[in-house]
Amino acid sequence: MITGAAGFLGSHLSDRLLAEGHEVVGLDNFITGKPENLAHLAGNDKFQFIRHDVSDYIFVPGKVDAVMHFASPASPNPASPIGYPNLPIQTMKAGALGTHNSLGVAFANKARFMLASTSEIYGDPLEHPQKETYWGHVDPIGERSVYDEAKRFAEALTMAYHRFHGVNTCIVRIFNTYGPRMHIDDGRAVANFIQQALRGQKLTVYGDGQQTRSFCYVDDLIEGIYRLLVSDIHDPVNIGNPTEITIEQFAKEIDDLVGKKAGLVFQKKQFLAGDPLRRQPDITRAKDWLKWEPKISLHDGLGKTIPYFKDQQSIA
Repeated sequence: MITGAAGFLGSHLSDRLLAEGHEVVGLDNFITGKPENLAHLAGNDKFQFIRHDVSDYIFVPGKVDAVMHFASPASPNPASPIGYPNLPIQTMKAGALGTHNSLGVAFANKARFMLASTSEIYGDPLEHPQKETYWGHVDPIGERSVYDEAKRFAEALTMAYHRFHGVNTCIVRIFNTYGPRMHIDDGRAVANFIQQALRGQKLTVYGDGQQTRSFCYVDDLIEGIYRLLVSDIHDPVNIGNPTEITIEQFAKEIDDLVGKKAGLVFQKKQFLAGDPLRRQPDITRAKDWLKWEPKISLHDGLGKTIPYFKDQQSIA
């Protein structure tokens, strides 16, 4: 069972599990997920879709061997209709009630449970790069808190079910990911830069552009998630690309790849209060425990992603 199955990651995860020969039940209420992300699975007798809000009680007929809770708004952009600043209550409910209901399915079925957590639980980190042992530096009432604290609560609840009920749980902390099926209007750097570059517009960089991120291509991420799912690991594991790049460098890379050479424009205001200045995963656990590390370069990953955005713009 995958919650958020019509989302960017949920749909790729559905594909991977089906390719491995598993049967998949996907849940989504389409607040941020898109039906077209699952359209190619129509008629697949190993895939069942249920339109459902995970903050309500979840019932899935039949035996479930694994529950993967991926339902949540994820974009921090207040200008995006799917950004969690515009869906604050839904974001908190997905992290709290959605996690509780999903854990209930895993508990009832004696199933493996995976929580999709996030690098945002580290907040604006005082440790760099971020290890799983770092407790974070998070503002509990700021603009980003609805997402950050929802995920932190979800991790605590997951571990409570593991320790008290003996549920076979795991937690994946996902760092910035990009690729086909991203929501083109999610308002984050990848989507904004590619769309502006395709239109021949200058790429808007917030602040001085020296804040850093690390971008992981979706196929690499899904591989790491799958390896964690089939492992016997319970502690949180960072999955992301440790190659750190400034936002300015990232924008220039996209500008060069699209080829219209529009250039960059800097806006001095901060993207969102509390926007982390640095973000880079320590993936030692993933390397040692899962024998995983990303293989697809940023250049190659963007080469696979930009055509998707071109197609989406032509459809629009």
